[in-house]
Amino acid sequence: MKILVVNAGSSSLKYQLFDMDEGAVIAKGLCERIKIKGSVLTYKPTGKAAHVVERYMNDHTDAIKMVLDALIDPEIGVLTSMDEIDAVGHRIVHGGEKFSESILLTDEALEIIEGLTELAPLHNPANLMGIRACREIMPNTPMVGVFDTAFHQTMPSEAFMYGLPYAAYTDFMVRRYGFHGTSHKYVTQRALDKLDIDPESSRIITCHLGNGSSISAVKGGRSIDTSMGFTPLEGVPMGTRCGSMDPAIVTYLMEKLGLDVDGINAYMNKESGVYGISGVSSDFRDLAAAASSGDKRAEIALSVFAYNVKKYIGAYAAALNGVDAIVFTAGIGENDRGVRAAILSGLDYLGVEVDFDYNMTCPRGEEAEISLPHSRVKVFVIPTDEELMIARDTARLAGR
Repeated sequence: MKILVVNAGSSSLKYQLFDMDEGAVIAKGLCERIKIKGSVLTYKPTGKAAHVVERYMNDHTDAIKMVLDALIDPEIGVLTSMDEIDAVGHRIVHGGEKFSESILLTDEALEIIEGLTELAPLHNPANLMGIRACREIMPNTPMVGVFDTAFHQTMPSEAFMYGLPYAAYTDFMVRRYGFHGTSHKYVTQRALDKLDIDPESSRIITCHLGNGSSISAVKGGRSIDTSMGFTPLEGVPMGTRCGSMDPAIVTYLMEKLGLDVDGINAYMNKESGVYGISGVSSDFRDLAAAASSGDKRAEIALSVFAYNVKKYIGAYAAALNGVDAIVFTAGIGENDRGVRAAILSGLDYLGVEVDFDYNMTCPRGEEAEISLPHSRVKVFVIPTDEELMIARDTARLAGR
């Protein structure tokens, strides 16, 4: 069974083609600068050289056509025809309260997703463009939607409600939704495979740490709390996002800086986080280099990030009534050994005993246990694979 996974952005489209029988990626790539001068397709068959095609893409339909043309190309393709694609899985950022699991995409479902656009105005419209482009070209191929928010729909009301008038929830859908759900679900399942405990009684804290970061409390394989909220702005300070703060700061800074709604949104989403604190970069590699050269603001930015992640771990240990495992994933969680060490130091009260030497030397890109053998709480580094998770859900729902 062959599954095409599509992650459409407003001017980009990432894709991977899976052979589910082999459990392997056959080809992957990226369409960039859709509807912008200088459009380019990158196509990489597994085990072979990448191919780059520079051709203007008028819209997402053009982009999908170029992807399919590359996949069935007689010289560089991996398929004899696009009929070999059994189903297409689409990443969709926001499912609101409407979708608690992945679904087959019908006309009715697309209408509902469109109705949720105000909750994710930058992402859902782009996701819908990718879905409609695929449906236009492959009208008889099953399409599946996999939602970033779905995994967190198991949160109880005490975790997802804000302290606002109840009408904000009932009339305007204001509540905690959480994001990165596909990643949190994948690494939870991988951690459960490694733990010799009853999955139904398991207590796992998953730390998806990247340019966007979120931490989740997972009990019995189900999310019961997560750090991102109504939008991906809440939680820990991130690359350029401020994270949680006193909401009165918003109106205070709007007045002081003369900012309108768009201006304060840009300020909090694009100018803040570790970039805003350090003045150096949103890239943690740049911050580490600057900090090692004596840059105090870069040091502060790294400390603020690690401190806030540690606070969430402590809070979620309380929410879970203990913890069996802590998992690190995504770009920073998988690769930044110094940040992991800063987060994990001082957690011995929870029963976390880390092999800090191995943490600094364990291979990147591979699953690793960095806790000591006798540690009551296991600590894992698990590279995330959201595309594989989407492919699995797609294969299950397509049922071919």
